[in-house]
Amino acid sequence: MIKTITLAQKREWNFYINNAFVHDFYHTWYYHALDHSGMAMLFVYEEGQDYIAFPVVKRKIPGAVFFDLSSVYGYVGPIASKDNKYLNQNFINNFKREFLNFLKSEQIVSVFSRLNPFLNQDPLVGDFKGVYENGKTVVLDLTLPIDEQRKKYNSSVYDSIKKSKKKGFTVKETKKQQDIETFVSIYTENMDRVQSADYYRFSREYFLDLIQADEFDCRLFLVCLEDEAICGMVAAFTHGIIQAHLIGTKTSFINDSPAKFLVDEVSKTGRVEGMKYMHLGGGFGFKEDSLFKWKSLFSDSYLNYKSLRFIANDAVYQSLLDRKGIDKDTDVDFFPLYRAVMNVFTAVVFI
Repeated sequence: MIKTITLAQKREWNFYINNAFVHDFYHTWYYHALDHSGMAMLFVYEEGQDYIAFPVVKRKIPGAVFFDLSSVYGYVGPIASKDNKYLNQNFINNFKREFLNFLKSEQIVSVFSRLNPFLNQDPLVGDFKGVYENGKTVVLDLTLPIDEQRKKYNSSVYDSIKKSKKKGFTVKETKKQQDIETFVSIYTENMDRVQSADYYRFSREYFLDLIQADEFDCRLFLVCLEDEAICGMVAAFTHGIIQAHLIGTKTSFINDSPAKFLVDEVSKTGRVEGMKYMHLGGGFGFKEDSLFKWKSLFSDSYLNYKSLRFIANDAVYQSLLDRKGIDKDTDVDFFPLYRAVMNVFTAVVFI
């Protein structure tokens, strides 16, 4: 049996997510409710007590009668009622067949989903022949004692942490609206400084809804010097995983590297609360760029990050490329290509 659950069916969405073997906060109803790029839905294939649930965002393709499926910002992909290794292969095959039927009936041209590097999703999507190796992300193992973790730090990190303490930097956890708006200002300034794509920019309401939500455990941590907030991180705590979702530093304090101090402090909070991992993520566009190298200063542990890039209708996909004069075999790392702005790739990532 298949179901397509929309945001109007909050209780059903929550049931399948909360009863899955494991999930991340990126799968939740509330997080999808914050996305306004299309119509969020949860595709569910179910046999008895077993099910596979796949959150997606359905988007109209401009100038066409067709649609595509994308994913919210973060690490998503399908989840299941039990550990994948205990799912029957016939059941997985049936899920694939019904999902393909769904794509055809909904006139879906392509599917893009950022997969979650903590969840072994290959058995669920591998047969779609569109699993793409994006690169690596950086993770801290919080099961290690803090002293053992710090041995893995680059020497510049630990030196910076000690200097931060001497300067009187402190970290506070907060959900106050004034503090959230302060972080919005810091984050926006940070994105302006690095000339980030619009994809990485979020509204004031997004931050307020995210941090003040009762639906999941999303927190704001601020580094302060006396009464001034100089750096912050939005982090989600789910199923033993801390996702360092968004981070930013005031330009005037960049040379003080308060973000290094913040990562260390949040990892300490995670240990106290029994979290197993702290995920720092990868670089911009998941390249091994300066951002990735900065994150690698904290750990020598990496996860393989993958995405699903599946073309459901080859003929329509090619016609959409022809309309924009795009070569399907271009080496530009973007999907789906028909949504690409070909002359601004220094500033864009997946949309």
